[in-house]
Amino acid sequence: MIDITVWMNDFLQTLNDTFGNRVWFVGLQGSYGRGEACDTSDIDVVVILDELSAMDIQTYNEMLDTLPHRDLICGFLSGKKEILNWEPSDLFQFYYDTTPMQGSLDELLAVLDESAVSRAIKIGACNIYHGCVHNMLHEKSDDILRGLYKSASFVVQAIVFRQSEGYIKHQKELLSLASPDEKAIMNTFLNLKNGGKVAFSEMSADLLLFAKKWITENV
Repeated sequence: MIDITVWMNDFLQTLNDTFGNRVWFVGLQGSYGRGEACDTSDIDVVVILDELSAMDIQTYNEMLDTLPHRDLICGFLSGKKEILNWEPSDLFQFYYDTTPMQGSLDELLAVLDESAVSRAIKIGACNIYHGCVHNMLHEKSDDILRGLYKSASFVVQAIVFRQSEGYIKHQKELLSLASPDEKAIMNTFLNLKNGGKVAFSEMSADLLLFAKKWITENV
């Protein structure tokens, strides 16, 4: 498996050599950010520059091409002004799931109030509901269903955060704090994540009911 500390040191050196003092923030998300990575895990890197142009995107792409494990590098690239004015409900997950490597995202905390968390829950549930119905009618894809359960795990994180006022990064830890309905969703997600078999009709129905609950309830 990749030694992410060594890799990130190389990445930061190359990034700062390329963009200099224009680098406002660098962070790590996903399984490497949570310390749960495996051999096939993506490297989810967040980079925020003072501002971002089309030329900067091209320069960043060329920079990534010089780094080892280029096929595993993904993540988020933005300008500072854009991220500070982003939709707050998106910033909730973004802030709490990002491990800082250089700089700080604490300026975002000013907009991460209770209404932002509630909107994250509602919008997440709406997207899952729509995706679930579409998949049941048209695509009938096991892979899409797995992705929808992954999205549902983020909604559960927001639900538990709102109820407990604490963000739980490690998904397994949510099981002890989530209510029975959300716990069932997390159990299915973790089972699928670990290679479990898809029971398409049953799992789709359960996920649809979960999304419907959080759309129709006053969150």
